[in-house]
Amino acid sequence: MNYNNSNTPGEQFVDFSFCESKDIGEFVSVRIDNLWGKGERKPTILGRYNLEERLQLNGMSINIMDNADTNCHAIPREDEKNSAPLLFITVQLESSGIPLSLPLQTKYHYMADKYEWHEWIRFPAKYSELALDARILLTLWEMKGLWKVDKLGSCSINLFQPDNELIQGKRRLCLAAETQSTNANDEPVETNEALQYDRLFETTRRYEDGDIKHVDWLDALAMERVAQIEAQERIRTNDLYIHITFPKFDFAVVFGETKLDDPLVIQPQDPKYCLVFDPEMYRDNPAESKHRRLLRGYRSGSLDRELKPNATIRDQLNSILRYPPGQELTDNEKNLVWKFRFYLSSNKRALTKFVKCVEWSDPIEAKQATTLLSEWAEVSIDDALELLSTDFTTQSVRSYAVSQLRKAKDDELIMYLLQLVQAIKFEYLNSTMAQGAETSVVVSANAAESSLVGFLIERALKNRTLGNFFYWYLMVECDDRKTGKAYGKVVFQYVNALSEMNDGADVQSMFERQRKLVSDLARISTEVQALKESRQRKVEWLRSYLADGKNNLVSFPPLPLPLDPSVEVVGIQADKASVFKSTMMPLFLHFVKSDGDLYPVIFKAGDDMRQDQLVVQIITLMDRLLRNESLDLRLTPYHVLATRVDQGFSQFIPSQSLAAILAENNNSILAYLRKTSPDPEGTYGVAADVMETYVKSCAGYCVITYLLGVGDRHLDNLLLTPQGHMFHVDYGYILGRDPKPFPPPMKLCKEMVEAMGGMESLMYQRFKSHCFVAFSILRKSSNLILNLFSLMVHSNIPDIAVAPDQVVAMVQDKFRLDLSEEEAMRYFQTLISDSVRALFPQVIETIHKWAQYWRN
Repeated sequence: MNYNNSNTPGEQFVDFSFCESKDIGEFVSVRIDNLWGKGERKPTILGRYNLEERLQLNGMSINIMDNADTNCHAIPREDEKNSAPLLFITVQLESSGIPLSLPLQTKYHYMADKYEWHEWIRFPAKYSELALDARILLTLWEMKGLWKVDKLGSCSINLFQPDNELIQGKRRLCLAAETQSTNANDEPVETNEALQYDRLFETTRRYEDGDIKHVDWLDALAMERVAQIEAQERIRTNDLYIHITFPKFDFAVVFGETKLDDPLVIQPQDPKYCLVFDPEMYRDNPAESKHRRLLRGYRSGSLDRELKPNATIRDQLNSILRYPPGQELTDNEKNLVWKFRFYLSSNKRALTKFVKCVEWSDPIEAKQATTLLSEWAEVSIDDALELLSTDFTTQSVRSYAVSQLRKAKDDELIMYLLQLVQAIKFEYLNSTMAQGAETSVVVSANAAESSLVGFLIERALKNRTLGNFFYWYLMVECDDRKTGKAYGKVVFQYVNALSEMNDGADVQSMFERQRKLVSDLARISTEVQALKESRQRKVEWLRSYLADGKNNLVSFPPLPLPLDPSVEVVGIQADKASVFKSTMMPLFLHFVKSDGDLYPVIFKAGDDMRQDQLVVQIITLMDRLLRNESLDLRLTPYHVLATRVDQGFSQFIPSQSLAAILAENNNSILAYLRKTSPDPEGTYGVAADVMETYVKSCAGYCVITYLLGVGDRHLDNLLLTPQGHMFHVDYGYILGRDPKPFPPPMKLCKEMVEAMGGMESLMYQRFKSHCFVAFSILRKSSNLILNLFSLMVHSNIPDIAVAPDQVVAMVQDKFRLDLSEEEAMRYFQTLISDSVRALFPQVIETIHKWAQYWRN
């Protein structure tokens, strides 16, 4: 939510970005960090020893200062170490003095040096349910015996500040002991020194949150002084503090209360009832578990084989089978699928739904399900891919999926190889989410027994092209800090398996030379970027370096190009090398093929190519799906290969951007086509085949970029070849993300339509017809595309990592699977009309054009 605080004309605008607490559906949580300070030296607080002395007995290095003898301090003896306190903290959420939850507590803590928990506590209440006076009460306790605890002190903090803003980040609370003097507000009496340190702590917190500008040389001096002040304050203070941390949001959060008369809020019929969070709602119900075991026991097996559904149940089952991948089944739906599992076993589409309804933790049920898997109708590759996603962890299920993948041909397997390499991490890794902590990754002890890895290595050994891409996909994943070690083991298995083949040494040598080539190009690119020279001087340096025979780049023994292993290259033509104008200065290189032809490529260092690689792979797959239905839309799925997380190759297709074409041809694409492919008898004076290619390629990319949610579409990343092939490049924004406001559903500007003859022309009608047919065909293959994206959710690709749990849903929404075929076509007709008539993108395009002009 953005508001502007300027009402006076000419006054400077200031934007405030925030959201209201009623819109946050997250549960309230707080992290208990540690105890800080010394505490009052009174026996009544901690019994035999005060807290400071007990911490000293526990091995802490805090001196106990005494007015009579400043060198006096407690030295722990072996017989006193058992007297160190065993502490824990309870936390309770309350409002208006009424508890909103039961007290939640930290772990019991007894450590050798310091009292630190760093433990997240989550309350069974959401931020949207909080009242303005909600606060958290913290209490420090000591275990005195098996059943006895002593309350040492307590403190509290309001969740909303006086300006109604939600507290975020670190906080420091003074612990008030039971016998400590307090002021009228029940807060500990603080000295001037304590108040000054509180202000220093607040300033440091704001600095860590980024609210204060960082100045490196000054910050180093300031932080050193802050550390000195903190050490002095820790010795001086007689108080004990609790350090806590609240979750941080991207924006400020202000209190917002849901109105009772809001039509969007479902009101209970009887006002005396209210909704209460049940902390056990996600746990298994013992009664339901018992019912499920009785329902699915061995005794029902023989009866279920002859069971047939009636017409009503058959309709329910068909409705379940039409669910898209990833949709959860209700308990009733699971029981229904299990009941008619033998009836459904002849339907290959039903297998994934059956696997979801099985309780694999029940050995009896799991045994029945595993036996039935071997009797089930063979599933397609689409469903086999779904069984390899993170939702299916049972090894027997994953092994079954691999057995179905063995039927795929090599060229088909290459289409899915990128996702299959991602699925390896589900074979190797077990991700566990600790409360309030990041996902931790644990390498499986049985990694070497992965059926998927064994299958991929087996096929990679038999096919050089598949092996090339398999190797480079693995090398990219080795850069990941969490999963790199596991993927390194797969690389070792693959290379080790090569050594046992007759020509394995040659393949190993080839990979070594490819790595050397990529490493040299990355180093050259880095040096070009570092040169403080003009672009022309950088080009001259690049050509000179490549032409130097000592660098072994102008000529080398035949080597399959990593980007396209079907192409064998023997060197780089130095006089054609160049450098692009963009920020990362990509290298424009022409590799010399064995037959003497040139293969132009772009090599980027310092740029993540994985997202472009994924999009081009999906475009290539969609082109294949369309061709299988006899629809050739003349797409241009050029090759892209990431060789590391921050570098990679891209094939260069000779073409011009639409922005350049319009600038050079009086703002007319049609004039360009007439100039490059003239034909007086053709449509609008253009060769018929070229015009057909233009119309079809426009339709294909409009549909595909819409389905993938490709953003940042301007005329500089839409290219056109002299043969009429229009295609997109630079996929830095996908899945609905776009740096520009109000983007159109698809990139279809009026200049593109004018080249077809206008909105009333026959060519434009053909364009729309191609769009409708392509959209219909791809909707039928939506399961395959959604399954591929589901395997990429943990790939750390930038736009997927933003919201990995929403990726599949975003793509699924584009297909509009909730509509009938006729409704979907009407919906897509509206999208096309809205895109052509959209005015705001034209304004943005003009701004972009001027920005490019001034930049150049």
